[in-house]
Amino acid sequence: MIQKAIVFDSGTIINFAMNGMTDLLRQLKAEFKGKFFITEDVKYEIIDRPLKISRFELEALVINKLLEDKVIELPYDIVDKSKLQTKTNEINDMLNHTYFARGEFMKIMDKGEVSAVALCLLLAEKGIKNALAVDERTTRMMCEMPHNLLKIFQDKLHTRVEMKRENPFLNEIKVIRSSELMYIAYKKGLVKLKNHVLEALLYAVKFKGCAISFEEIDRMKNL
Repeated sequence: MIQKAIVFDSGTIINFAMNGMTDLLRQLKAEFKGKFFITEDVKYEIIDRPLKISRFELEALVINKLLEDKVIELPYDIVDKSKLQTKTNEINDMLNHTYFARGEFMKIMDKGEVSAVALCLLLAEKGIKNALAVDERTTRMMCEMPHNLLKIFQDKLHTRVEMKRENPFLNEIKVIRSSELMYIAYKKGLVKLKNHVLEALLYAVKFKGCAISFEEIDRMKNL
């Protein structure tokens, strides 16, 4: 039985691919000595669908090679596929019935993100330590600061937003972004570049979709 895993949402893997850093992901997997998992829904978002779109086909092929080489894996030798689907549907219903504005519930997470959360919870039930790799701010704040997210929604929509339910199960989810993964790779000496390379890595992932502030980048540079 495996002891630890990282469950990847689409954005984090896409970020590595867009920055030409999939080899770094391979090295991180070797250092981690655990599993890197994706769900079927995430696979659809990063491989199956983009393979049919010329603009994204090359990126999808690069990511698919990670799957073929078992750098990233589907989890079905550990978790029952139908059980994961059921759990995903349950969580999807709960999370997308949390915030209410303008007479309707807000859809705040897509199927890939929800399935990744569901997998994290199922792995934890089996005693497997895990983290969720996700770059999207909403998902991270749902896990870490759901009431702060309420204020952000209100400021963005310029209307009253109600939080109709709490989701305490999300407190169990540990979140990591591509920025932290890049930082770990840098600290372990996996990046064979010099001169401001950490800063370059952090800005690269930020501008490809990682929700990290300029202030956080400055702090990480000085750690």
